[in-house]
Amino acid sequence: MSGAQQGESEGCHLEVDGLSLAVVAGQSLAAALVEHGVWAFRRNPITGEARGPYCGMGVCFECEVEVDDRGGVRACMAEVADGMVVRTLAAPPREQ
Repeated sequence: MSGAQQGESEGCHLEVDGLSLAVVAGQSLAAALVEHGVWAFRRNPITGEARGPYCGMGVCFECEVEVDDRGGVRACMAEVADGMVVRTLAAPPREQ
């Protein structure tokens, strides 16, 4: 029996805002980010307030991130994959 068959999860790596993170394959992207202490996924376009996972089931859109240059990805609905490149939209708003 292989390690995965014995209940051990396989790992994979993501790049999140330029940092490499080791995560468990098959979990949601939102869970992987929160596991590594990333709670701010985007900013409110009006107030600039940091936003992150809220409903966890794809209804609220608070966990949107960019994955592999594709915007509007709900992290709670996306399954992690090895080599995935994620950009949160949570950088502080630029001063004008």
